[in-house]
Amino acid sequence: MLLHLRRILAGLLALVAVGVAVLPDDPTVNLVVAARDLAPGVPLGADDVRVVAVPPSLSPSGAVAERDALGRRLVSAARSGEPLTDARLAPADPAVSSVAIRLADAGVVGLLRPGSRVDVVGAESHVLAADASVVAVREGEVVVISAERASAHRIAAETLAGPLAVILR
Repeated sequence: MLLHLRRILAGLLALVAVGVAVLPDDPTVNLVVAARDLAPGVPLGADDVRVVAVPPSLSPSGAVAERDALGRRLVSAARSGEPLTDARLAPADPAVSSVAIRLADAGVVGLLRPGSRVDVVGAESHVLAADASVVAVREGEVVVISAERASAHRIAAETLAGPLAVILR
């Protein structure tokens, strides 16, 4: 009797194993997430994002495809592994460029954060860009500013003559 019961149990377990093997896997969707901590305003490159497979219930509304994320800028910082959605990405704007500048007063660099809004001022108090966005800050060295393309060109040309100043908004 015990031997007969074992054979029946073994047969049932074999059927369950076959059923599990042939059942379709749970459906997944591809989700674009930040590959590392990302600052706002910097154009996203292939190294900045990765694609993970998740159940559809974990995919947020507005999730973007990888091709739609590359080259666009974050409107605010994103942590590693955070899903990227259309609400987190600034519209692709070919009229905006980013330019690196050195500041006349290196102490001001410590006051700036990605997302800060500034006016960029050159020699003789000429405003080179109004309401520009700080994209990245390298402590004591360089500030990357995002501004309208013509303003970015003026800033780049002026940095050849020397450091610039910014006015915090």
